[in-house]
Amino acid sequence: MTCLNDSNAFVLPVRVYYEDTDAGGVVYHANYLKFMERARTEWLRTLGFEQDTLAQELNIVFVVGSLDIQYRKPARFNDTLNITASISDLGRASMVFKQSIWRDSSNNSPELLTTASVKVVCVSMGTFRAITIPKQIRELLQ
Repeated sequence: MTCLNDSNAFVLPVRVYYEDTDAGGVVYHANYLKFMERARTEWLRTLGFEQDTLAQELNIVFVVGSLDIQYRKPARFNDTLNITASISDLGRASMVFKQSIWRDSSNNSPELLTTASVKVVCVSMGTFRAITIPKQIRELLQ
């Protein structure tokens, strides 16, 4: 499990808006996946890679191959969340992210809401088949 204090984890702060919730003010289950996607995208951006540039210049995209998610506690309207992302396994054409969602609380003790393991695969834009992660990206991931 990724800890909020893990120095290797990328952390993206997110505010829960009304549009993220259901009628009861609880974050809709699919929106946790959107928050995690944003964290992975922003992490890649901090490494110097834009996904549209990777598609145009290297003819690759990263797609979710599988995921395992555990919902522990609900996030609610107007919560401030921290979404973490760190790589737990780097393969030839894929990487596995350990991700978590934490709620900021008033007593400064973050509350774990959700954990997930997300396998992301590097695929060719032309065939959508798995290909080796390009060297310039792999070097930054190791």
